[in-house]
Amino acid sequence: MADLKSSTPNETLDVLGRVCPYPLVLTKKKLEKMNSGEILKVITDAPASAEDSIPRFCEKQGYPIEVVKLEDKGYWEIYIQKS
Repeated sequence: MADLKSSTPNETLDVLGRVCPYPLVLTKKKLEKMNSGEILKVITDAPASAEDSIPRFCEKQGYPIEVVKLEDKGYWEIYIQKS
């Protein structure tokens, strides 16, 4: 399994300042338009999205996911590979 965060994402989705359910809804919409194998980088500052709803969605879909918390910046980078 490749290290997703070291790969160059095909798309980046910035949902800083958006609260649930928007980060998950926007992530789903973006992934629908992407091709299999492509990587989406989501930037969010919503803890519920980063630690719960987006990872749970990816798990159900079978998408590899990597969540990186950037403590100093106060947000998360979520790397999702569409499969």
